[in-house]
Amino acid sequence: MTTVAPTESQRGLTTEFAFELPRGYVDDSGQRHRDGVMRLATARDEIMPLRDPRVRDNEAYLTVLLLARVITRLGSVGAVTPAVIEGLFAPDLAFLQDLYRRINQEGHTHAAVTCPSCSHAFTVDVAGDAPGGS
Repeated sequence: MTTVAPTESQRGLTTEFAFELPRGYVDDSGQRHRDGVMRLATARDEIMPLRDPRVRDNEAYLTVLLLARVITRLGSVGAVTPAVIEGLFAPDLAFLQDLYRRINQEGHTHAAVTCPSCSHAFTVDVAGDAPGGS
């Protein structure tokens, strides 16, 4: 994995994070969308979905609504709606849940890892490739 370039900064605060999905969302026409942007969540983003009856019926649906609120772009998909999030493959949903947690609780998308072969410790950016990355 390579580093990711933030898409927006305000006074040194990174508020949006580019990502690349492991599999990609496949729309109704069969087009795959992998690149996207997730923004920091606001208090309103976390509170409003709790009023939704789908969350009261199934607490796991909170993840769907949260991600639909904070993902500002996914490929060329017009609007990232709960239906789009529902259509993600399970590995992509897990990736986005982890990314959400990292940027909203830890403030970054980096993870400390250790090479299993040589035991070298280093940091990777779990958000995926940035433009110009390899």
